[in-house]
Amino acid sequence: MSERLMVSQPKISHLENGRRAISPRDVRELCAIYGVTDPRVIDSLMEMARESGRPGWWNHYHDLPNSVYIGLETDAASLYTYTPLVIPDLLQTPAYAAAVIEETIPLPTAEQAAARLKARLRRQHRIYTPVCPLRLWVVLDETALRRVVGSPDIMREQLEHLNTLGDEPLITVQVLPYTMGAHPGLSGQFSILMFAGNARAGVVYLERFTSDLYLEKASDVRGYGVLYDHLQAQALDPDHTRRFITDVIKSHIDTSF
Repeated sequence: MSERLMVSQPKISHLENGRRAISPRDVRELCAIYGVTDPRVIDSLMEMARESGRPGWWNHYHDLPNSVYIGLETDAASLYTYTPLVIPDLLQTPAYAAAVIEETIPLPTAEQAAARLKARLRRQHRIYTPVCPLRLWVVLDETALRRVVGSPDIMREQLEHLNTLGDEPLITVQVLPYTMGAHPGLSGQFSILMFAGNARAGVVYLERFTSDLYLEKASDVRGYGVLYDHLQAQALDPDHTRRFITDVIKSHIDTSF
């Protein structure tokens, strides 16, 4: 391979192990070697090579505590998430997101709050873009629907938005009602990220206040996958979930949550 590309063997080794960025020229020559002739495929791979050398968009926002996760989320093909206390970031309205950020970060500066809000809303582009959209599954505990974040009006807008998102073909939302009792998700929130091209590769993300945890061992990903299967089985199906959310909204019209 090094002889055909007219480069050193160490360079080939660095490319194969991800220790060196690949150039569009390298991609074009490798396509020729491997017999890839479709110009659309070649152009797409070359564009990916160009993008790989650029810093991620999230690097423009300073003081983001979960920048590693954002990078993984940006590359993921699918995301399975369980959140027991709040609506997940990707499904939050701007007002709800702003309230979550302001009320969960101790003494945030205006700049910190603004940067985190902009980054959170930017992340949501993945679920709407027609190019490589993110397949998203969400299981929510009923607590997330009833916890008033910001104000009753902000909460109502958020729940209505959540029901609207149920119409999106690549978004699935399920609710675990209180009546289900104890369930495997009582240990806390988590997310499973899966990536295109390798059905077995994945990362489990456990968000923490000061430092996050990333589990990449196949046994860990498998274990959390089984846990998530149980949560989905115990949760209401998407149609029942939508009716459940609607009932929550209606039940609090006069009581203001």
